[in-house]
Amino acid sequence: MPESILEPMNPPDSRAPDPDARFTELDLALVEALQAAPRAPWSRIGRALGIDATTAARRWERLRASGLAWITAYDAAKSTTVAYVDVRCRPRSLEAVTTALTRLPWVFSVDETAGDFDLFVSVAAADLPALGRSVNRTIGGMRGVRSTRTRLGITLYGEGGDWRMRAMEPAGRAELTTPRTSRRAVYSAHMHDRPSPEDRALMTLLGGNGRLGYTELGAATGMSEHTARRRVQRMIREGDITIRCDLAHPLAGLSTMVLYRVTVPHSQVEATGNALARMEEVRLCVSVSGPDNLLVMVWLHGLHAIDPFEAVLAERFPLLEVKDRTIGLHSPKRMGWLLDASGRATRRVPLALPQP
Repeated sequence: MPESILEPMNPPDSRAPDPDARFTELDLALVEALQAAPRAPWSRIGRALGIDATTAARRWERLRASGLAWITAYDAAKSTTVAYVDVRCRPRSLEAVTTALTRLPWVFSVDETAGDFDLFVSVAAADLPALGRSVNRTIGGMRGVRSTRTRLGITLYGEGGDWRMRAMEPAGRAELTTPRTSRRAVYSAHMHDRPSPEDRALMTLLGGNGRLGYTELGAATGMSEHTARRRVQRMIREGDITIRCDLAHPLAGLSTMVLYRVTVPHSQVEATGNALARMEEVRLCVSVSGPDNLLVMVWLHGLHAIDPFEAVLAERFPLLEVKDRTIGLHSPKRMGWLLDASGRATRRVPLALPQP
């Protein structure tokens, strides 16, 4: 089984994240600012927070070095075939299977769960045949895997790049936030236009640090600063790349991840998906193949928050039926980043599609 190269959190410095590091209220507001504008100048970020640019940059570096927050980049949904795979492991095989899965570059996220299956795995491929081979042969053939169940992603209504921490003051939020239109994006069944080697190199670098400057990007890829700027801005403008700020959510008070598989009438899927994606608790909302047509992931402040959240669901979406509720135990990997038991980023597996 091929393994990818693990990148340290702060290359070439491979210090482990500080186990005593914690968020302050200003830190959380800074995270939200960078969620709204991940590559904005520090002067703009600082102005929105009421602090100077130097303070904003210094506080961000502390968060990044501690593994508490990070900015990453990846292919947009429209260019990728995506599936969500439930994996059931044999007794005493969970740790080995989890480790093997997290090292695969086309497995972009892994969550340990309490439910009918042990792992919830998000995978990407260039097309449907490649996806089938990767899931059925590689994952299904792993020693310690008892069974798998695959749901193909169809339409993405909201994902982690759309979610906000909601820690900023309203005035500062208004300065950074642009009016949101529908996030709806249909996943690709076949990657018709692969990124050029130059675009791929830039995307890989931004995956490790989404705030790298154009001078650094150019130097690392052999391009001029102007060319790097033009290519990155084009990818952002045309929606070919997603750049987002993530954080160690358990340390930010969001200790409980819940995965819902729900059903709504077919005629209501798009309206319901868009509405769900705008709820402050929702991290992922996507229509999928199979008997349950929507997959919804939420972050909550604890197990006690589940019943109130579901009461809101029942009130706002009377035609929605929850078919399955799965609780997350730990997220070993999120969008290519390996996470420790507290959710801090420690290493990165550069994202790449499975080889033919």
